[in-house]
Amino acid sequence: MQETRSTCPYCGVGCGVIIDSDGAQITAVRGDPAHPANFGRLCTKGMTLHLTASSPITRQTRLLQPMHRAHRADAPQPLSWDAALDLAAGKIADSIEKHGPEAIAFYVSGQLLTEDYYVFNKLAKGLIGSNHIDSNSRLCMSSAVAGYKATLGADAPPCCYDDLQHAQCLFIAGSNTAWAHPIVFRRIEAARAANPGMKIIVVDPRRTDTAGMADLFLPLQPGSDVMLFNGMLHLMLREGWVDSAYIDAHTTGFAELKTLVRHCTPERVAQVCGISQADLATAARWFATGADSDPAQRGATLSLYCQGLNQSSSGTAKNAALINLHLATGQIGKPGAGPFSLTGQPNAMGGREVGAMANLLSAHRDLGSPQHRAEVAALWGLPSVPDKPGKSAVEMFQAAADGEIKVLWIACTNPAQSMPDQTTVRRALQRAEFVLVQEAFAGAATCAYADLLLPATTWGEKTGTVTNSERRISRVRAAVPAPGQARHDWAIAVQLAHRLEARLRPGAATLFPYDTGHPEHGAQTIWNEHRASTRGRDLDITGLSWPLLDAAGPQQWPLPEGRTTGAARLYEDGIYPTADGRARFAAHAWQPTAEQRQARYPLSLSTGRLRDQWHGMTRTGTLGRLFGHAAEPGVQLHPQDMQRRNLRNGDLVQVSSQRGAIIVPVQADATLGLAQAFIAMHWGSEFLSGRSASGEPLAGVNALTPSAFCPASRQPELKHTAVQVLKADLPWTLLAMAWLPADSAQTTRQALSALLPQFSFASCVPFANDTALATPEHERTGVLLRAAAPAAPPDALIEHIAALLGLAGTDTLRYIDKKRSQRRYARLLRHGDSSTLQALVLAGDTSAQGWLQTLLQEQLPAHGYGRLLLQPGAQAPLALPARGKPVCSCQNVTDTAISATLAHCHGSASERLAQLQSQLRCGTHCGSCLPELKRMVQAAGAREPTPVAQAAM
Repeated sequence: MQETRSTCPYCGVGCGVIIDSDGAQITAVRGDPAHPANFGRLCTKGMTLHLTASSPITRQTRLLQPMHRAHRADAPQPLSWDAALDLAAGKIADSIEKHGPEAIAFYVSGQLLTEDYYVFNKLAKGLIGSNHIDSNSRLCMSSAVAGYKATLGADAPPCCYDDLQHAQCLFIAGSNTAWAHPIVFRRIEAARAANPGMKIIVVDPRRTDTAGMADLFLPLQPGSDVMLFNGMLHLMLREGWVDSAYIDAHTTGFAELKTLVRHCTPERVAQVCGISQADLATAARWFATGADSDPAQRGATLSLYCQGLNQSSSGTAKNAALINLHLATGQIGKPGAGPFSLTGQPNAMGGREVGAMANLLSAHRDLGSPQHRAEVAALWGLPSVPDKPGKSAVEMFQAAADGEIKVLWIACTNPAQSMPDQTTVRRALQRAEFVLVQEAFAGAATCAYADLLLPATTWGEKTGTVTNSERRISRVRAAVPAPGQARHDWAIAVQLAHRLEARLRPGAATLFPYDTGHPEHGAQTIWNEHRASTRGRDLDITGLSWPLLDAAGPQQWPLPEGRTTGAARLYEDGIYPTADGRARFAAHAWQPTAEQRQARYPLSLSTGRLRDQWHGMTRTGTLGRLFGHAAEPGVQLHPQDMQRRNLRNGDLVQVSSQRGAIIVPVQADATLGLAQAFIAMHWGSEFLSGRSASGEPLAGVNALTPSAFCPASRQPELKHTAVQVLKADLPWTLLAMAWLPADSAQTTRQALSALLPQFSFASCVPFANDTALATPEHERTGVLLRAAAPAAPPDALIEHIAALLGLAGTDTLRYIDKKRSQRRYARLLRHGDSSTLQALVLAGDTSAQGWLQTLLQEQLPAHGYGRLLLQPGAQAPLALPARGKPVCSCQNVTDTAISATLAHCHGSASERLAQLQSQLRCGTHCGSCLPELKRMVQAAGAREPTPVAQAAM
C-alpha cells in the first residue's frame, strides 16, 4: 500500500488529497490535513474520486489506445501511437501548407496541468504560428480576468481563503458557493460560527442553499447586476460612505464613474433589479462599512463571485462594477477585504498564467503588446510570434462551421456538451477537415466527431502543477501508472510537435527539449521554463522551485527571487500594476441581457451546477451514488408558472429557444422567481437526448443557450436564455431499469445512451443502492432509461433494450399487448427463500412506475408479488414504504428519515441539528449536505421536549 499527495481535479478550490494505492489500483482517497486550501476537508465529489478510478470503471469508460476513423460514419479502429502521431502531423502540416497556419485551431481545458497548457501554447503560437488557441476557461473565468485587468491592472485575485476569517461583511454575488465550491462554504460556516456578528449578503435570482445562510438576500432580476452595483455606489456617495482618502491616493477615473451612477437612483434600481429600496440601502451600507454603522470604524468586506457575473454578455462590466465598490470604499488590500473571484476549474488559473488563450501570452503578457510579443519570442528563441488576435471559443467554432478553420485539436474538454449553441458547434465538428480529440474518457460526446482519438492520462496518473483561486500552486502527482496506452497530455503534444518540426522547421533546433520518457523530469523542465518567463511580472515565481514545492508544499504567487514565501494578499501598499501605480475605476452603464423575454419566449432560463456533479459528468456520471441528490434531468419552474400552464410535477415539457429545443420533465421549485426557469448545466446528450421533429438528435441543455458574448471578455451568456415551456404531447412512455454487474454497467449505459435519439425524449442515468461511503464493497450499480414518443416505436427496439438489461432469458416474466402497444418485463433474483426485483421494462403504460421503481431501487422483498409485477396501475398491490430522496450522499440518509427524526428533536435550531447528526450521522463526513439539513431543521420548527410524566403515561 502506498500514499501519494496530490490535488483534487474538480473545482478551483484546489483541495489537497492523499491517494491510497495498491500496485496499479487506487483504493481510497481522503483530504490532506496539511494542505492550506482544505485542511483535510473534501466534498461529495472529492470523497468519491477513488471510486471513479476503480478497475471496472477504467476498463469500461476510458480511452485506452489511439483510435482512427477512416470515414466519419465508421466505428473507430485502433492503430499504433507512431501511426497516429504521423497521421496527425501529416494532416496538420498539409493543412498549413495549403491554407496557412490560421487554418489550425486548438481548444484546450482548465483541467489540464500548467505544464500541459504551456506546451500547447508554445506549439500553437511558437511552432505553428497560429493564435487560434483557446480554453474552456473562456466559458468560465474570462470575464473575471477582464474585470481584474480593467480595474486593478492584472489578472491577479487579490484575496486568499484566510480572508474569510477576517471579514465582517461577506458579499456573495452570482455564486451558489454551497454547491459549486463546498469547501469554501465550509470555511464560511466556520467563520460565521467564530464571528456571529458577520453579515452575509447573497445576490442571486434563485434562493439557493447559499442564500439560506444570508442575513440579506437580494433576488435580483437576471442580468441586472451592473445596475445593482451602480445603485449601491449611488447611495454610498449620497450617504458619505465612500473612502475619499483612498480614492484620491490610489485610484483614477472616479469622476466619470460618479457622473454615470448619478442616474442610478434607488427608485430606478428597484425597478430594474426587482428588489426593495430598503434592501438596496442595507446592502450599500453593510458593504461600505463592513457591516459597521460608523464608516470611520469601517470593518472589512469580502466579495465572492462566480459564473452569475462571468457568464454574461455584460460579464466584464459586472466584474468591474463590483470591483468599483471595493475601490470606492477602500475595501481592498487588507485582511478580510477585496474582490475574490472563485475559479470554476482546477487549473483555469494556470492556463491564464502561461497565456494559453487567444488573447494572451506567457506570464500574463498581452498578445496585443509588441513589447510582450518580443519578450516571448526571445524566451522561445524565435524571431517573432504572430500578432493577429486569435479566435476565442465561440468565434473558433463559428469559424470552423463556416469552413475557415480546417483542423481542430481538442484536448481534455467536451465542446459537444459544454459550448453554447450546439447546432453551430456540431456543424463545426462535422465540417472541419480533421478533428483530433485528445481525451481520457471515450464516452464524451465530442469523441463521436473525432477523426483521430488519442488516449490521455487523468487524475491519479498525471504529474505536474495546478494553481487554485487564491494563487496557490500545488503539486499533482501520479499514484498509479497510466492505464492501457494512455500518455500525458504534454507528452502527446511534444511528440507530435517533434514530427511537425521535421516538416515546418527542418534542421532547426527543437523548441520542445522535454523528456517524454521520464515524466517527472520532463514536467519539471517545462515548469522551469514557465518560471523563467515570469521574472519581473506580476506573478513572478522565480523564488520558487520544484524541490521547494515538494518539500514545503503549496505556495502562493508572487514569490520572486529573494523571497521565502508568497504573498497571501495583494495591493496592501495601495500600489497597482498599472502605468501610474493606481487602480482604475471602470464606468459601465447597465445593459440588459443579450436576449430579452418576449411573447414567444416569455421565460428566463439559467443554467448552473448540481451539488454532486461536475461539468459534463464524464467522471462523476459513472457513479450512481452521485445521482441520489438529483436523480434525473429536469427543468425547474416556479409553482405559479406551472399552474398557469396546467403542468404537474413530472410532466414532459418542450423547452425551446431561438436555436433549438429539448424535452425534459418539469419540477416545481419555489426558490425561483416568477418567469424564470433552471436546468442544470451537466445534462448533455450523453444523458439527455431525443429526436427533433426533423429527425436530428437533440443535444442537451446547450442546444438552447445563445452564443452572444461579452465584447471585452468574449465569454458567452450561458446564464440567460429566453425560452418557452409547453407541455409535450408524447402519450407513449417507457421506463426501463436494472441492477447490473459492476464490470458491465458502464458499457450497458453507453449502449442505452446510443439509443436515446430513437425517441422524442429519452434520458439514461445510473443509480445506486443505499450504501454508506464507508462500505463501498456493498455498493450496487444500476441503470435507468426513461423515454417517450408520439407512438410506439418498433418492437425490436424494446426487445433490444430488454436484452441489454438482462431481460431476454427464460426467467423473465413478460406481458405483451400489441393492440395497445404495451409491453412489460420483470425479472426476480432469488436470495434463499426471498427474492428481489432485479430488472424491469414498462413500455406503453408506465402508470406502475412509482411503486415498481421503489421496489427495485430499495431492494425490497418481492417474492410475494409473482405476476402482479406485470399489473398496470399506480396503486401497488401491497403497501410499500417510501424511503425518500437522499440528502446525505456519504451516509445515504434520506429526507424521509431526516423528517421523521426531526419530529422528535427539540431545542434551538443548532441543538436540533446536533441531535439529528448524532442519530443519523448525516452531514458529519464531507458536510456538503449541511445547508440542506439546516434548511430542513428550520422548516420543521422548534418542538418542546415531551415531559417525563406524560411519556410514562
